[in-house]
Formats: sequence, C-alpha cells, structure tokens
Amino acid sequence: MVVTVGIDVHKGTHCAVAVDEVGGQVGKPVTVRATEAGHLALLRWARRTGEDAVVRFAVVDCRHVSTRLERALLSAGATVMRVPPKLMAGARSAARTRGKSDPIDALAIARAALREPDLPTAEHTHASREVKLLVDHREDLVGVRTQMQNRLRWHLHELDPELDPISRGLDRSSELDRVEARLRALPAGVVVRIALELVADIRTLATRIKSLEKELSGLVKQQAPQLLTLPGCGVLTAAKLLGETANPSRFRSEACFAMHAGVAPIPASSGKTSRHRLARGGNRQLNAALHRVAVTQIRLDGLGRTYYQRRRAQGDTTMEALRALKRRLARVVFNLLRPTDTQTGTCLPAAA
Repeated sequence: MVVTVGIDVHKGTHCAVAVDEVGGQVGKPVTVRATEAGHLALLRWARRTGEDAVVRFAVVDCRHVSTRLERALLSAGATVMRVPPKLMAGARSAARTRGKSDPIDALAIARAALREPDLPTAEHTHASREVKLLVDHREDLVGVRTQMQNRLRWHLHELDPELDPISRGLDRSSELDRVEARLRALPAGVVVRIALELVADIRTLATRIKSLEKELSGLVKQQAPQLLTLPGCGVLTAAKLLGETANPSRFRSEACFAMHAGVAPIPASSGKTSRHRLARGGNRQLNAALHRVAVTQIRLDGLGRTYYQRRRAQGDTTMEALRALKRRLARVVFNLLRPTDTQTGTCLPAAA
C-alpha cells in the first residue's frame, strides 16, 4: 500500500492530508508550524498515518515557502514530488467538496500527484544546487543594477538631455567614467549627488556580477564542460541548464525532460489532421535557456540552422520550426548532462 501526503505550504504553517492509492482520505488533516519542530511533527504524523505503508509526499511547487520543508523531508529519506499549482486547481474544481481551504487544497495536491505519476521530484546534487543559487543571485543583482541604470538615466535627462548615455552603455566602465566626469563638472545639487551615488552603486554591482560570472565559469568547466561544446551555449546559459535540470537521473527519459522543460509538442488536432502547438507550461527558466541556444544556432552556420531551414521548407511556420529545434536541443542537452550525474556524486537533501 502507498500513502500519498499532500501538503499545502504557507509562510507560517503547512497543512497536510493523506490519501490512499485510490484517492480516499486517510485519517484527519494536520496543520503544523513552518519550523524545524513542525517539520519533524509532520514526519511523525505521516508515519503514524501510513503505518505498514510506503509514504511519499506531494508538495505544491512554491519554492520560496517550500524549500525548508523539502529539505527536511529529503533529509529524512522521503520521496518528495512537486505539484504545479495548475494541477492542484484542476483537482480542486473536480472534487465534490466545494469551497477553498488549506485541507481542501492539500487533498487536491495529493490527488493531483496520484493522477500524474511522472511529476518531477525535489532533488538537487551538491553541484547543481550551488550553481543554481549563484545563477539566481547573479540575476537578482542584474535586475537591481538595471533599476539603478534606469533611475540614473532619468536623473541625467533632468540635468541635461545631452548627458544621455549610449544604449547599453552603462554596463561599461568607460561610459560610467564619462558620465561621472560630466556630472562632477555640473553645479552641486541634490540631483547631481544622487546621480553620482547611483554611478558608484552601479560600479559596485558590476564588479560583483563579473565576479559571479567568473565563479560560474569555473564551476561549469569543472562540472559540465560538455555543455560548452554545444553551439550557441555560453557559460551563463550552461549554468542555467545545469542548475535547473538538477539531477538528470530523476527524469525517466529525454521525453520526460523535454516535457519538464516545456518544449514537448502538445497535440492540437482532431480527425485526420495531425497538428501540434507550442507548450506554455513546464520550467520556464529551462525553456528560456533552450530558446537562447536555439535562436543562436539559427543565426550560426551549423546543424541547428540546417534543421530549422529543413523544417521551414517542409511547411512549418517560424514558431513551429523553432519549437521543433528546441525539442531536438532538449534531447541533446539531456544526453550531454547524463554523465554529470555519475561525476558529481550523491544528492543533497535540499531543493533550490
């Protein structure tokens, strides 16, 4: 017998409901605090509820509030599946119980996990978790720098429209030097002072971003150098692929990996006509990384461009041919990443 525990996660509390193999509720729901003590209490409750049964956990895929819970469950040797919120919503709308509450949501999560047995598990190798955290941190810093650059441009426009930097120029030290020199030549004032502070902050962020890029370059070359042999895949894209894929062995096949990445074709036809449409689900970060590789390969003179042009010649639209190329790239990336699983060792009981 297998008991599936659906967990609806929140910042302060977690609500869990257990179901049997046919979706029938087992026992009563439980709500625990989102603390280490609460996680241990949840594990004890699950073991009592699923006595003499295999217990697995299904958690709604909301990483900001579920990461610590997933880490505790994985540390205890449990199997943790991630349920996309849209699957939970579908199960809730089809249930006989009306309304919305934490127990109703937890029950919907458990039943969605039963209905979709191939959901990805929460799992990261030591290497992939480190890369993902660094990639996410760098992207956050880039976002903060972009906000500062936009504010600086408006202050420069207020001071003198001719001070407007060139497009993407504020990413370069030479352009920042020019802007700073012209600002110091202006009469002192609050706007000038704020603009100079923004220039200094942008410099600091640029240094930290470059340092992270250098660190990621070393990690990628150490852990997945084979990705860099793929045309159109640079260091940052390779780091994104490595971090978002996590442990490649958690996917049963390259088709499951393509589905997870949102590049698998979705049937959109009836009768004798066979058509497919673009997938809108899956891991959008992984999808974006494959998209960058595909767009770059189309511009280069290589196998990717040849395949894209052949699909266009067969009657595919631009988007259909691009989707087909991304699906093909998913197979290539999966095959390139599989050796990494045996090289990086055991899995870390955490989920970034």
